[in-house]
Amino acid sequence: MSTKVAVPFLVAMMLLTGVCNTLLTKYQDLQCVRNCHSSDPKKQQHFEQPVIQTAQMFIGEMGCWLVVGGFTIYKRYFAKAAPMLHGGYQPVNGSSGNGALDSDEDGGLLDHTPSAQEAASPAAKPLVPNADGRRPLVGWRVILLALPACCDIAGTTLMNVGLLFVAASIYQMTRGALVLFVALFSVLFLRRKLYLYQWSSLFIVVLGVGIVGLAGAIAPNPQAKPEPKSVVETGLLLLRATGEHVKTTVQTPEAVQTIIGVLLIAGAQIFTATQFVLEEYILEQYALEPLKVVGWEGVFGLTVTLLGMLILHFAVGRTEKGRYGYFDAREGWREITHYRAIAISSILIMFSIGGFNFFGLSVTRTVSATARSTIDTCRTLFIWIVSLGLGWETFKWLQILGFALLVYGTFLFNDIVRPPLKACVVRRRKREELLPEEPIEHV
Repeated sequence: MSTKVAVPFLVAMMLLTGVCNTLLTKYQDLQCVRNCHSSDPKKQQHFEQPVIQTAQMFIGEMGCWLVVGGFTIYKRYFAKAAPMLHGGYQPVNGSSGNGALDSDEDGGLLDHTPSAQEAASPAAKPLVPNADGRRPLVGWRVILLALPACCDIAGTTLMNVGLLFVAASIYQMTRGALVLFVALFSVLFLRRKLYLYQWSSLFIVVLGVGIVGLAGAIAPNPQAKPEPKSVVETGLLLLRATGEHVKTTVQTPEAVQTIIGVLLIAGAQIFTATQFVLEEYILEQYALEPLKVVGWEGVFGLTVTLLGMLILHFAVGRTEKGRYGYFDAREGWREITHYRAIAISSILIMFSIGGFNFFGLSVTRTVSATARSTIDTCRTLFIWIVSLGLGWETFKWLQILGFALLVYGTFLFNDIVRPPLKACVVRRRKREELLPEEPIEHV
């Protein structure tokens, strides 16, 4: 498959699997598991097993080993020259043949020899080590990847809990706070430097996340009131709601749940950012295929998650107060095995997570930062559109304002749009990347 055909296909599959991850997880949360025939919706109990959903994610990540194994078999038995790996590139031996190849008469065109990562075809980039000249990450050093895996456990579980309380689109938009913590931790621990316009963009991102959360909090049941029709009306609603919200919060548990959900999702980005920084630090020292990084984190993550589930089940899940709760592993297993929709969605989530990691790693090492940010924006938009179409949520004008600020702040931070001040444009020429190893979110 040529690069012109492969890249659009990989982008499309990354979008499809990324959208399915969020929508399928929300679909699971909406499945009724107890008191389903009750006429009172408040008595109906739904699937609330965020720890099991975290285990599903790690099983999906472990599926990357199937791709690694299949590629190893292909390279050993079916591809003599491994064209998929090298993307058609064949190194020229400058020590033999025409010595002119070693000269500068071609205007420097041959000065740069592509690395294995650069020479690989888009689909094979996740299967090529992240650097040619670093020590391989093998043996006991692989245990280092257990550190980011533990951060992934905490972050994913908190996000799964938060998704129980908010709409899928608000969940996805709130995750935009990740750029804030990645930037802060990169400055603190990786000694990166941020400029004034980047700090301003982070403030815009925080403002956007806050407005998105407010949109869900002030209108937990949007059918009860007509939505504002203009930006002016949205602003008036924001001012009026801010004053009234303090008085009504105690009397509206739905709004409180939404606020808790947004805070959990935003707080989870601290662990995700820590995971990214740890991965960056490890991969700056060692060389390892990106897909193997995901696979090893899946192994360590699932091991720790299952051990934690076992301990929490006996410590909390078996108690009277813990029964039917997040840590009741026995009840969670019963719900998965007794309800077909939950079981099928669990399998689909595992496949979609494995696919998202493979396609995502292929895309992030092939396209530009502009394209990656655009893809992330499209992913959020598609989740929002599908959720509206399925009737899981209703349209909110205030949410558009928050989303627009999120997108603008992220694009400004990533140098996709020009800073409003000319002085910032001059400074950003020498800006260094925060995470050159380009990690991606696993869910």
